[in-house]
Amino acid sequence: MEKIRLEIIGMSYSQSQTGAYALILGEKDGKRRLPIIIGGFEAQAIAIELEKIKTPRPLTHDLFKRFADSFGIEIREIIINKFHEGVFYAQLVCSDGSKIEEVDSRTSDAIALALRFNCPIYTFEDIMKAAAILVEEDAGTNAVLNPESQPKSKTKQEFTTQSVAELNETLQSAIDNEEYEKASRIRDELNRRNKPGK
Repeated sequence: MEKIRLEIIGMSYSQSQTGAYALILGEKDGKRRLPIIIGGFEAQAIAIELEKIKTPRPLTHDLFKRFADSFGIEIREIIINKFHEGVFYAQLVCSDGSKIEEVDSRTSDAIALALRFNCPIYTFEDIMKAAAILVEEDAGTNAVLNPESQPKSKTKQEFTTQSVAELNETLQSAIDNEEYEKASRIRDELNRRNKPGK
């Protein structure tokens, strides 16, 4: 199965979960975006590395990198290999020079490590079809998206009362306004309705 290269587009505060963040990954040379909800600790670990901030003592992901370097282990690539019930799963493809091992990881940790090991992030077409959001016009690739500029989103309960046509219209509006987290929740509601037996 052919892999799709992803890059970090931005990160913003989550509007639906306190202490969480929306990490936006974009298809390299493409218009699709993959919004992933991550915890505050992982968001901090990603932001610190993106901004190249030096901490007085190593954070957990920095410690992992130093440990791996000490034993000649490298992470060659990160693969977001599964999307199930709104949750992304990932693998670290590691090598010690003689053999390659795949290690399961939370996606947020995998991305924090990808930045430290300077390795590529990939996913597959079936995951992009299930979870990505198409952006018609690229408004830029800021490292941090401004959550204050985004209107407050509706709750999941409000989405359940909308028709499929209304959801598609709301989805396009969310994409146009770069409200990727809101768009991902609408996408999940549309996917839920498209399941057999719904």
